[in-house]
Amino acid sequence: MPSVDTGAPARTGAFSDRSVPPNRRISLALFAVGLATFSLLYATQPLLPALTADLGVTPGQASWTVSAATIGLAVAVLPLSALSERFGRRTMMTCSLTVAVAVALVLPFAPNVEVLIALRALQGAAIAGIPASAMAYLADELPPRALVGAVGLFVAGNSVGGMSGRVLTGWAAEGWGWRAGLASVAAVSLLCAVVYRLLIPKARNFTPASIRPATVLRVVRGHLSDGLLLRLYSLGLLFMVVFGAVYTVIGYRLVAEPFGLSQGLVGSIFVIYLVGTVSSAAAGRLVERLGRRGALYLAIGTTSTGLLTSLGESLPAVLTGLVLITAGFFAGHAVASSSVSRTAQEGKAQASALYQMAYYLGSSVGASLGAIAYHAAGWSATVAFALGALVLAAGVTLYATRRALVRRRLEAARS
Repeated sequence: MPSVDTGAPARTGAFSDRSVPPNRRISLALFAVGLATFSLLYATQPLLPALTADLGVTPGQASWTVSAATIGLAVAVLPLSALSERFGRRTMMTCSLTVAVAVALVLPFAPNVEVLIALRALQGAAIAGIPASAMAYLADELPPRALVGAVGLFVAGNSVGGMSGRVLTGWAAEGWGWRAGLASVAAVSLLCAVVYRLLIPKARNFTPASIRPATVLRVVRGHLSDGLLLRLYSLGLLFMVVFGAVYTVIGYRLVAEPFGLSQGLVGSIFVIYLVGTVSSAAAGRLVERLGRRGALYLAIGTTSTGLLTSLGESLPAVLTGLVLITAGFFAGHAVASSSVSRTAQEGKAQASALYQMAYYLGSSVGASLGAIAYHAAGWSATVAFALGALVLAAGVTLYATRRALVRRRLEAARS
């Protein structure tokens, strides 16, 4: 049984210079673990055309190597977040990353697609201990003013990991096949795990909580009865439906005519993730200038514009569209996820876990339905499906805006 990660004195509710671990070490450690998380979680996404050709499976079957990992994460994230409330965020992140990297080292030896899918589900379940624990760790150890920026940097690590993992696997698969692509991601993730473990400070503001089922269920019910949290969860789901659909399908579109790109070039397309690094890190400034809902409207509008732009039949149009989609998605995700951490008054890990469940359920739904739409009616059908999700996201945000206006009017009338 892991030891309780109590660190130094229990949290007092106020932050002082002595009670906060060095921000730079926290940022670099969480950046490394974020990089590893997205590198591992979506390792097979740029390899789908190669898996289809080499293993003799359909695109739908190949896409399950992505969906199995995200479903495994969605299923496991809540129970693992509960364990992190008892044994510590740092302990949970360390154990999860260790198991996920170990599975990554085995993946290149999978004999068929069925074994590959099963291992990917196990890997996704292992990864589940990282996202919610990371958000809760930041909320525990950093003052509120620094939280949005720190979460943005963690999300930026996700974007760099998503980019570097896909580019690396694409070119490795181009030269030596998809197994070499998976091996390259395993090596990078192992390095990230070492960096994380060397840098992550001990928790100083963590207080162990009960993990009795009744207690956990009470906390979860409280979160699910909070209207603001429910809206944030739905936004995470809808943003990820769009992103999962686009980046699962884009490889098939670009290897086909009129583009005809090679596997290596398709992998290089994911360098666009660097745009997400910038937009997620800037989420804190966007919220300061536009407010949370204003930042969300901007993210939805940017993503929608990107989808429409990607309908063009030229490579520059597709790339421009992907830039806008990526920028809008990562900004929206950073705003919504950091708002969850700020909103929850107790059970922060469970609050973040519920967000992650919705988020990765959105990824699974987007990947599967986006692929079905593409193979039924082409890229325009995938775009229409994604735009439908964004219309729902805009409706959720508009509802929140109207509620805020009504509340302000009532408060003004009472005063």
